Amino acid sequence: MVLGISADPPPTQKKFETKYDLPYTLLSDVDKKVAEAYGVLKEKNMYGKKVKGIARTTFMIGGDGKIVHVFDHVKAEGHAEEVLDYLKRTA
Repeated sequence: MVLGISADPPPTQKKFETKYDLPYTLLSDVDKKVAEAYGVLKEKNMYGKKVKGIARTTFMIGGDGKIVHVFDHVKAEGHAEEVLDYLKRTA
């Protein structure tokens, strides 16, 4: 199962999902409680100012609900291939 999650409100996510024809479900974490629980709410530099933001991260979660692998500092380009490669190596 693949799920995406962001701090965007559901209407914004729906537009994004439609625009990019995403084949998976997006979940909304507007209050950032999930981001905080997973440790991805980090201090970032934005235009010279320090702000709290969500670090793009992919978690591989096993059938038992435990995290089996974490991809930090995710860049959208090429990431799907990186995840597929990981899955092939660990299957």
